[in-house]
Amino acid sequence: MQTALEPFRKAHAARNAWGVARLLSPIASPDNPARLYNFYRATNEHLVENDVRHSLRYNKSNKFSNNEFNAWTDIFVSYWRAVGHILVVEEAQNRGRLEDRQLVDRYEAWRELANNFVKYFAQDLPSWATVAMYTTAGHLRTFAIRADQQLVALGTSNAYTLSLQENMVPTAPENQKLEEAARIFHSLFAACLRDRNFDPDDTRKWGVYYMANLQFKTFFRLRNINLSKNIIRSIDAQSDLPPFDDYPKAHRVTYKYYLGVIAIFQEDYSTADECLTEAWDGCLLSALKHQELILTYLIPCRLVTKHRVPSQDLLDSFPNLKHMYGPLLSCIKRGDISGFDRALTAGEADFVRRKVYLTLERGRDIAQRNLLRKVFLAAGFDDLKEGQTEADRIRKTRIPLAHFAAALKMNAGGEGRIQHLDDDEVECMVANMIYKGLMKGYISREHAMVVLNKKGAFPGTGV
Repeated sequence: MQTALEPFRKAHAARNAWGVARLLSPIASPDNPARLYNFYRATNEHLVENDVRHSLRYNKSNKFSNNEFNAWTDIFVSYWRAVGHILVVEEAQNRGRLEDRQLVDRYEAWRELANNFVKYFAQDLPSWATVAMYTTAGHLRTFAIRADQQLVALGTSNAYTLSLQENMVPTAPENQKLEEAARIFHSLFAACLRDRNFDPDDTRKWGVYYMANLQFKTFFRLRNINLSKNIIRSIDAQSDLPPFDDYPKAHRVTYKYYLGVIAIFQEDYSTADECLTEAWDGCLLSALKHQELILTYLIPCRLVTKHRVPSQDLLDSFPNLKHMYGPLLSCIKRGDISGFDRALTAGEADFVRRKVYLTLERGRDIAQRNLLRKVFLAAGFDDLKEGQTEADRIRKTRIPLAHFAAALKMNAGGEGRIQHLDDDEVECMVANMIYKGLMKGYISREHAMVVLNKKGAFPGTGV
């Protein structure tokens, strides 16, 4: 055990946070694939606690207080036991014979490690152990999900098969082990948030956003998204956190992503646009999966806030998004209202699962705006007056309501209620467009005419 813990002693002496976190990882690094096996074989169940204590106490490079000594002893003893279950699972998977409860046992052993961080993190461990704490918590979530899957297969849980989609709502109404893990995450989050050390080089508050993000991911999977609001309120109430821009970019981008998604669910689209745009701007160009997740919500959000659709080049870079949103966005660009309705119905299952159906439904107004814009463009230009040149041409701004009615009926192609619109309904649709700011002008009922603004009849479209 002396040899097995030597890397820890060096990392601790150097206050190397990531070095300690890597030593407490359940995954062996490529340059040392036998690390877990060697660590586990360094002792046995009967001697592990004494061996760890002896290795940590009798060395010249580290000065531990009694409390810190006891904390690291319990952490490494629980880690050693967890490694035993990890190796059992790896060997079973290599043989293709994963037995009952092996994934559950692995989760429960790792949970004990996480509970030791809950026990000691706030008072007895140095603040730079924050990295080891939150990486341990991240692995606990993974192990909890796999344990719940095994319980489902064994028929010992009320949960159903979990979705593979990591960022959004799965089909399971209950996840026993993940709910247990969520309580541990909250305890660790609270420990970070309540830390009263204001020295930015020696505070546990650097773990706040990582633990917040981990809870968001967990609540989304548990279909308890409303609990995320408590996390946001807790952070907003803090006045002594380090500056947000000083946190690791990965923490900031993920936090802004979840803030944006939660804002969309609350129909606060301006906040959602702001947060998702910040997440997009901060996301690495190589992180295509993360960019795709952000765009999944930024695209519907921009439809509502700025009445804009993404470029074809952007969609071509993300085939999944192109498949999901492409037909709908094409109909919006063409002003094809009937096609929009069909595309919305065809993609309903995906849109509902991602909770963007109602947001996308508002895109119908943009499709309708684009159709009415085509009528305006088709009307052409007023005749030139004496002394005017081609540069002085202006578009006709008095459009009969009957022209808009004809366009709407032609677009319906003989399908649906829109084919039977009467004049009052057409007038109401145009009035709604004006009210929502998608058209500028007024309706002259006396002349059954729509009089449009000469300078920007359809704001944001160039005419």
